[in-house]
Amino acid sequence: MQEAMIKRAKELLADGSVKRVIGWKRGEFAYDITPAVFESAEELDKDFVFDDFTSANVSKYLVKESKKEGKVLVFLKPCDTYSLNQLTKEHRVDRDNIYVIGIPGGPKLDIEKIKAKGITGILSVKNDNYTLKIDTLYGEETMPFSEAILDKCASCKSKKHVTYDELIGEDGDVLDSDRFDMVEKLENMTAQERYDFWREQLSKCIRCNACRNVCPACTCEKCVFDNPNSGVENKAASDSFEENMFHIIRAFHVAGRCTDCGECSRVCPQNIPLHLLNRKFIKDINSLYGEYQAGADTTSRAPLTDYTADDCEASIVHERGAE
Repeated sequence: MQEAMIKRAKELLADGSVKRVIGWKRGEFAYDITPAVFESAEELDKDFVFDDFTSANVSKYLVKESKKEGKVLVFLKPCDTYSLNQLTKEHRVDRDNIYVIGIPGGPKLDIEKIKAKGITGILSVKNDNYTLKIDTLYGEETMPFSEAILDKCASCKSKKHVTYDELIGEDGDVLDSDRFDMVEKLENMTAQERYDFWREQLSKCIRCNACRNVCPACTCEKCVFDNPNSGVENKAASDSFEENMFHIIRAFHVAGRCTDCGECSRVCPQNIPLHLLNRKFIKDINSLYGEYQAGADTTSRAPLTDYTADDCEASIVHERGAE
């Protein structure tokens, strides 16, 4: 797959169809994969990678890159295309200046789950028929592929691309996902149990802003959390109230717009399951307003910005109108 992607990217660069390519490159370690922009065939040959660790959603980089001169090629996994559609709907990207090649999705691997097995000094990780062969400084280790899958991939909602200009590989289907199982578990807790759960989780927050910075739904040029008069601008939480409000406010800001890409939890250095806040909102919107998937298209209005007579508060509106 990687060779096919590089080959196609070189062709589009060579004939002038695109000026640059958004993909992934390997860092210091084999599993240290980061998004990157490539502008030449030489850069692609040297650094471009697509493997079991290329999990990053690169759609947000299009906010900047699609505004530059010349078309940009981007490789998007199925889950990433929902984010691009949502960004297009919100006029945050120039879709006409983007060439999308859809590629197969996950499941992708979580290096932290491999390290949690006590495996250290990791040099490389190879998927051998869904058994991981892990080369370390101290010899080879093995573990089942299924035990190292990223949480966001373990509850994938779709293998189907919702937007693309061409595909490499086959397209998939929207899946019957169990992604709301943990939300339901939290809902079944007592109020005190839920409070204790979130206080334990959110107290870990170091306010690095990684969740905000990676989120495709967070594209405001001036964020409220950077406003010194907001009361929530602190780089480090001043008290437990501010610590809670940062994440709760952010969840409200992306309600109805979050595509459930799971990037917030993936990049959190404290392993806080931030996606559960967003999934609670998604679940409630589905229950109160009808099934809705942000990013499934570029034309529909989100339930929270579109009034219909079937809205959950229709009777209250009717009574007010009668007065």
